[in-house]
Amino acid sequence: MAKNKLNLLADFPAVTTQEWMEKIVADLKGADFDKKLIWKTNEGFSVRPFYRTEDIENLEITNLLPGEFPYVRGTKTTNEWHIRQEIKVEDPAEANKKALDILNKGVTSIGFKINKKDLSAAFIAILLHGIQAESVELNFQTCISCSADLLTLLHNYFKSLNYDPMKLHGSVNFDPISKMLLKGKNLSEEEITQKAIATIEAANQLPYYRVIGVNALTLTNAGAHITQELGYALAWGNQYIAMLDEAGIDPATAAKRIKFNFGVGSNYFMEIAKFRAARLLWALIVEKYLEEEVEENRQAVSKMHIHAETTTFNMTVFDANVNMLRTQTEAMSASIGGVDSLTVLPYDCVYKNADDFSERIARNQQLLLKEESHFDKVTDPSAGSYYIETLTNEIAKQAWKLFLDIEEQGGFLAAVKSGSVQKNIKETADSRLKAISSRKEVLLGTNQFPNFTESASQKVDLEPHTCKCGCSNEHGQLETLPCVRGGEEFEALRFATEKAAKRPKAFMLTIGNLAMRLARAQFSSNFFACAGYEIIDNLGFNTVDEGVKAAEKAGADIIILCSSDEEYETLAPEAYKLAKDKFLFVVAGAPASMDDLKAQGIQHFINVRSNVLTTLQEFNRLLNN
Repeated sequence: MAKNKLNLLADFPAVTTQEWMEKIVADLKGADFDKKLIWKTNEGFSVRPFYRTEDIENLEITNLLPGEFPYVRGTKTTNEWHIRQEIKVEDPAEANKKALDILNKGVTSIGFKINKKDLSAAFIAILLHGIQAESVELNFQTCISCSADLLTLLHNYFKSLNYDPMKLHGSVNFDPISKMLLKGKNLSEEEITQKAIATIEAANQLPYYRVIGVNALTLTNAGAHITQELGYALAWGNQYIAMLDEAGIDPATAAKRIKFNFGVGSNYFMEIAKFRAARLLWALIVEKYLEEEVEENRQAVSKMHIHAETTTFNMTVFDANVNMLRTQTEAMSASIGGVDSLTVLPYDCVYKNADDFSERIARNQQLLLKEESHFDKVTDPSAGSYYIETLTNEIAKQAWKLFLDIEEQGGFLAAVKSGSVQKNIKETADSRLKAISSRKEVLLGTNQFPNFTESASQKVDLEPHTCKCGCSNEHGQLETLPCVRGGEEFEALRFATEKAAKRPKAFMLTIGNLAMRLARAQFSSNFFACAGYEIIDNLGFNTVDEGVKAAEKAGADIIILCSSDEEYETLAPEAYKLAKDKFLFVVAGAPASMDDLKAQGIQHFINVRSNVLTTLQEFNRLLNN
C-alpha cells in the first residue's frame, strides 16, 4: 500500500476564474471570446463555456432538499416515476387484452384514449376487466363534453368492485383550452368553467384523480422553445385556477386537480432544468392563492404533478432508428428532472401505427434507465451542478417574465382568443425550421449525414391527422397551432426523388489538393444525399477533362468540383467550360475568387453557409425543367 495518501488540494491548487479566463483568451489567439464561446439560446439568454462556484452562491434553491418547498428538487424524496404507455381504444376487449399484457412487461401507468360514443358502464367494465386499479395508474382521455360522464362511470365501476378510493390514482385529461389551440373552437369562459366544475364534482369520490389537464405538450410539438412551453403552461394552469376560484371552487381544490402534461425535447441539460424550474414557479403561483391557509396545507397543495411525453417535432421518417437515440436522451432528461410519469413514443409513430416491436423498444428504454442505470435510485442528481443550477435559474426567469406578460394581457384564455400564443409559437417554429434548413439545428440522418441508399415512401402508412376522441374535427374561428415536424420539408425532397422517373446523380469531380478534395467531396456527398440523389464519389482525377468524361460515362446530372480554393481559379473555369452544356455545375466551397468565377458564368456554390433545403429545392426545380 502507498504510504502517502493522494492530496488533491495540494497536488492541484485552486485556479481562479480570472486565471481560467486569461488562459482561454490566450488560446483564442485574438478571436473574440463572446462570439466564439458564448451560446445564445432560443430561450432568450446566453450560456457561457464554463461555470464556477460563485455563479450559484446567491441562489437560494441550492440549499433545498428533495421534497422541500418550493420543490425545485422534486415533490417527493424518491425519484420513482411511472412508466406509461398509451392505448387508443377501438375495441374494449382488445384494449383490455393489450393493457393486461403490457402491465406484465413493466408498464405501471396506462393512458386510454376513448371515443365519446363508446362510453357506457358495459364498455368500462370490459375495458378494465382484470386490471387491479389500486396497483396501476389509470389515465383517460375523451371528448371534453363527456369527461364528467366518464368520471361517473369510473367511480361506479370502482365502487362495484369495492376498491378503496384512497388507493386509486390516475387522471382524466379535461382540457378545453388545448382543444381551442388545436381545433380553433371558440369556447367561452363561462362554458369552460361550467364543464370544469362538472368534471371536478364528478371526481369528488376519486380524491387522487387529477382531472384538469394542462397539455403543454401541444406547444412542444408545434415547435415552441422551452421557456415558451413553460411560461405558457404556468399561465394556462393559473387560468384554470382563476376561473374556478371566481366560480366558487376553492383554489386548493382546483390546484390539487391539475395535471401538467409536458413535452420533452433533445436539448438534454435544458430539459432537465425546465422540469426543476416548472415545479419552483408553480409552487410560488399556487402559494399566492393560499396565503390564508396554514403553511403545511399551502405547501402540500402547491406540488406540481408532471407527466412528460417525448416530442414528435424532432422525429423523422428517414433513418428512423435515430428516433430511438432522440427519445432515449429525452427520457433521461425527464427522469433526471423528476417527472411523475413518462411516455416514450415508439420510434416509428410519426409514419405508421406503432407495432409490437417499436412499443417494446419504447417501454424498454425506460426499464433500462431504472433496472440497469438505476436512475430511480437517486433524487435530483443534477443538484449542485453549476451549469444546471444556472440553467434552472435562467429558464425560471424567462418563463416568469412570459407568465407576467400573459397575465397583463388578461390571462392565457384571452391570449389564445387573440391569437397571440399561436402567432408567437408559429414564429418560433418558423425560426427553428429555418435553422434546420441551414443545419444550425441538426436532425441526424435527415439534414446531416443521411443514409444515402434509404428509401422510405413505401413505409409511410398514416391516416390524416384527426381528433381521436370522436368530437367534431371541424376547425373553428380561432387561429390554431401549427402542425409541424422539423424534418418534413427534407422528407418531401426525398419523397419527390423517390417518385421521380429518374433519380438524379451527383458526381464528385475530385482533383488537386488531396486533403481539400476529400473533405469537400464528403461535405458535398452529404449535402446532395439529403435530397436522396445518387452519389458518385471518386478518389481523384489527374485532369479536369478526365473527370468530366467519367461523369458523362456515369450518366451524371450534376458535377460538383471538389478541390482547394487556390486551385479553383484555374480548375473551375476549365471544368465549367467542359461541363456547362451537359450538366449542372457546382463548386464546393466559398473561394475568394467566387466573384470572378461568377463573372465567368459559374452560378452554383455550396458551402457551410448554404441553406441546404432551399439550395436543394432549387436544384430539384432546375433538374425538372
